[in-house]
Amino acid sequence: MPNFPDPYVVEIKKKLTKDELIQSIRQDIAGELEAIFLYDMQVLSTDNIAVKKTLSQIRDEEIVHIGELFTLLRFLDPKEADLFLEGESEVKDILKELGINT
Repeated sequence: MPNFPDPYVVEIKKKLTKDELIQSIRQDIAGELEAIFLYDMQVLSTDNIAVKKTLSQIRDEEIVHIGELFTLLRFLDPKEADLFLEGESEVKDILKELGINT
């Protein structure tokens, strides 16, 4: 049986600074991406319809979490939000050059 720590025993010595919080959220995003990858591998590795459907739903929930985390990241760091938009614009320009409408 797992041995979970008692959340009421942990002493939080300080609150995260804004920069630490941004880094923490980036780490959360990486964890969600890893989970998506693992669930998707399992979905692709089975023909069991019930497993595929359940794990696909769980995977999709992780994708929603990434959206939530990116929203927090953009809120905490508007400069980074501008860089995300710059990247989006660059891809849209490439797609436009290729004749692909978005």
